Amino acid sequence: MSGHPFVLTQHPPLPARRTGGPGGLTLKPAGHRALIAGCTVVATTMQGLDSTITNVALPYIEGGLSATAEQVTWVLTSYVIATAIMTAPVGWLAARFGRRQLFITCLAGFTLASMLCGAAQSLPQMVFCRLLQGAFGAALVPLSQATMLDIYPIERRAQAMAIWGIGVMVGPILGPTLGGWLTAMCGWRWVFYVNLPFGLLAITGLLLFMSSGERDDVHRFDWTGFLVLALGIGALQVMLDRGQGQDWFASREIIAYAVLAGLGFYLFVVHMLTAERPFLPPGVLRDRNLAAALTTTFLTGLVQLASTVLLATYLQKLAGFPVEAAGLAMAPRGVGTMAGMLFAGWFGSRIGQHRLMAVGTLMLSWTLYDMSLWTPDISGDRLLATIVVQGFATGITSNALSVLAYATLASRWRSDAAGLISLLRNTGGAIGVSLTAALLAQLTQVVHAGLAATVTPFNHVLQGLHPTTQAGARLLDAAINRQAASIAYSDDFRLLMAVALLPLLVLPLMRSGRRPIPDRMADNVEDMR
Repeated sequence: MSGHPFVLTQHPPLPARRTGGPGGLTLKPAGHRALIAGCTVVATTMQGLDSTITNVALPYIEGGLSATAEQVTWVLTSYVIATAIMTAPVGWLAARFGRRQLFITCLAGFTLASMLCGAAQSLPQMVFCRLLQGAFGAALVPLSQATMLDIYPIERRAQAMAIWGIGVMVGPILGPTLGGWLTAMCGWRWVFYVNLPFGLLAITGLLLFMSSGERDDVHRFDWTGFLVLALGIGALQVMLDRGQGQDWFASREIIAYAVLAGLGFYLFVVHMLTAERPFLPPGVLRDRNLAAALTTTFLTGLVQLASTVLLATYLQKLAGFPVEAAGLAMAPRGVGTMAGMLFAGWFGSRIGQHRLMAVGTLMLSWTLYDMSLWTPDISGDRLLATIVVQGFATGITSNALSVLAYATLASRWRSDAAGLISLLRNTGGAIGVSLTAALLAQLTQVVHAGLAATVTPFNHVLQGLHPTTQAGARLLDAAINRQAASIAYSDDFRLLMAVALLPLLVLPLMRSGRRPIPDRMADNVEDMR
């Protein structure tokens, strides 16, 4: 990136030309570029915004839908898992139906699903609408990136990606702050209704200015591999979401979900190894760097999303932050992430990606350990410092991991690798939220029972609460609940700290400083194997 700001300017009209292959665009005059670019950035921002905007609103959604603390996390995990699964067929759908048609349809579906989420009257309705929102939203980021690459000539694509990257980064960063403000000022339903004006604006712009492209009716998509993988991931997520409420494997329902998950993953592996043109080519997993990066991506995705959800509920339920203050308190995390990514981009080649990855992992683990020592009366300075450092660690880790993942990978596998990395990141995030929510509920119950056993008439610490009276019993139970929840949060943060350290075990497997194998050499290697 150059030092000067990127400005979209008007240029003389260019002749119409085809770029991007099937499903791509026919360029209109250059004067429409800024309008199309604006619409695509809006779409990208909307999708990223909805991945984090509900975090601080979860306690209010919990009350509004009469859900428990672990059930309300389904609002988040359903969106993330639907996005993860439905990212896979985007390329085929764009080629089959045309990028313009798919883009507008997904943007309209995402906007409509957002409105339905805001109008939901029960938890099942909300989860279903969030699934729809995630399914439609999955295509927005890849389609917007491909559109930006199509409408700008090669010499201006670096600027186009910088503009597009703003939308990618701003959405998740702005989400908690905007969500907290909207919840406080207008109610939690407006964290979904806010998509309506921006969605209509982007749809109108794409209808007016985006050209249609050619379609490819010949290309085939491996629906068998995709469907069995979706079955495995979906069944696993439902099992994790419902396990705590159904007493885990004491329930036949949970056993059925576990069997379906195992069957789905088994069929996917068998199909991948035996099919002529599988959904995921086995060759992509033979690259050692990528295999290690996929493991690391899953683990870091699990830690990063789960920690933000725990932080949002901790600040409101234990630290007593109003919802808008909780949103503002989480904003420095996004600033730290942006600073970390910029730092890694500037100094990564000098420091070394391995060192950068190791330092970021240790910093992230330290912040989670520090969070496990928090008390509800945490000072503002300590809170700010920990959150900023955590965001910075996330930024440098993500950047270094992206470089190492593709360092030795043949170019023919890059598209498959990008989709797989996105899938594992989102799946890890959804699993992390479910596991930490279930563990938080279980630990709170266990600690509550242990603390309640210490309540006796001879305990001088409890003098003045008068547990023999109705009011005293309520106060005592509230105090025990608060203490039990504080201990449970601490244990959750320590678990995430341990998981955050695991990437250090696979980091030595990654190589750097070596050029990727050329495509023809990769083909020869595959033939020899």
